[in-house]
Amino acid sequence: MYEDKYIAAVERAMVAIRRRQSRRVLARQQGAVGPEYEVLDVIEGGDGSVTVSTVAQALSVDQPRASRMVAAAVAAGLVRREADQADGRKAWLVLTEAGRAALEQAHRARQAAFAAVMEGWPEEDRAEFARLLTRFVEGMSG
Repeated sequence: MYEDKYIAAVERAMVAIRRRQSRRVLARQQGAVGPEYEVLDVIEGGDGSVTVSTVAQALSVDQPRASRMVAAAVAAGLVRREADQADGRKAWLVLTEAGRAALEQAHRARQAAFAAVMEGWPEEDRAEFARLLTRFVEGMSG
């Protein structure tokens, strides 16, 4: 066990956040249900070349599960597949207008939830929290 009390406090906080604010919990709060909404976040965060494999890797699920999630997003009209002109075996995943609207709604709902938690915080605290949390998350991706 790690002996640093601050690291232990961060761990407890991260576990609590994960439990309370999972994508599925936030999606239900927004009225969006189903794992296809997780696909939208992956596509939005991608570099324009998102495939089913990209979704599988980003969400830490196996290829068949990612395929089902993408199929659900396509069936819901949130995503469309575009054939790769250079490699016909590949299909890029692209947000539809409905998918972009669903993402915009998700951003508004998540930001409203976070704003409610931080209500009353001075601007300096919000700025410092945003800076440190961003730094923390960037450190995790490396």
